[in-house]
Amino acid sequence: MKLEVRVPTLSDSVASGTLLPWRKQVGEAVTRDETLVDLETDKVILEIPAPASGTLVELRQPEGAVVKADEVVAVIENGEAIVAPGPAEKPVQPAAPAAAVATVAAVPPAPAMPLPVAIPAAAASDAPGASRREPMSRLRSRVAERLVAAQHTAAMLTTFNEVNMQPVNELRQRFKAEFEVKHGVKLGYMSFFVRAVCQALQQFPIVNAAIDGTDIVWQGDADIGIAISSPRGLVVPILRRAQTLSSAEIEAAIADFARRAREAKLTLEELSGGTFSITNGGVFGSLLSTPILNPPQSAILGMHTIQERPVAENGQVVIRPMMYLALTYDHRLIDGRDAVQFLVAVKAALEAPDALLPAV
Repeated sequence: MKLEVRVPTLSDSVASGTLLPWRKQVGEAVTRDETLVDLETDKVILEIPAPASGTLVELRQPEGAVVKADEVVAVIENGEAIVAPGPAEKPVQPAAPAAAVATVAAVPPAPAMPLPVAIPAAAASDAPGASRREPMSRLRSRVAERLVAAQHTAAMLTTFNEVNMQPVNELRQRFKAEFEVKHGVKLGYMSFFVRAVCQALQQFPIVNAAIDGTDIVWQGDADIGIAISSPRGLVVPILRRAQTLSSAEIEAAIADFARRAREAKLTLEELSGGTFSITNGGVFGSLLSTPILNPPQSAILGMHTIQERPVAENGQVVIRPMMYLALTYDHRLIDGRDAVQFLVAVKAALEAPDALLPAV
């Protein structure tokens, strides 16, 4: 019995996907739930498995094809593997009569023509100064579209501040060993920033809101997007109801996101939604930047590298580990006063971080 292999159901925000190289070819045996091909969408890579064991007998769509949900991409013959027949034997021609052989003139063989020499692709690409062309991935293409759309749609403005990270560093040094033993995850910086943002969003809920047509949508929860760099590009999985999460839950969730982003195992649901985002260019050494909004969100916080700098404290010049913070916001919705005060609230929470780590 033949079974069709179909594209799985996609989310409302994903209309189609691109087939990556087939892992199986026609004539090969497959087992139930074995991945036949990966489907790259503009958010995640989905696996298309075999619906049953048997033999792959037809590929309806080639590598690189753009397909939609429930579209048939291959056909499997259910049951035992089918053995492809070997080449048919050539029939034995009877020998020509001797008389015929004496009367047919011998035809001289055609002169051998030189065959074209194929240049290996590796050799061509390895040549000094050689360039190459490849199609953009759907994720990269979609990110490009969204970034351009954000710049064309939102009235983006960025406000800056700096935070003294010494109090957070001291708190991490004091509790990191105990924290890791108890929770099995390291105490990083992100839990402090997520909790500081959640506190500030409660004070300034307009920063967590969004524009929908001529309406303002006030969000009940702080669903925080955490920008993560993956081999495929930037992905932003969502910490749902981050205001209810402990520091350990935040750190564990972000570590899990990072691992599965590298493995292309994030789900569409985990990448959908979000009311506010945090991006950390500091891990790559960025000193200062202006992050771009992730529509339809109205604000994004940019973290940067920690750098020891001279600062004034109580009339004295001291050296402190300082970080620049950047808040990009949609000025159509958020007034400058609210944006600045929000960022000041984040700074204040980080410089008095005991409340951000209430229990180890």
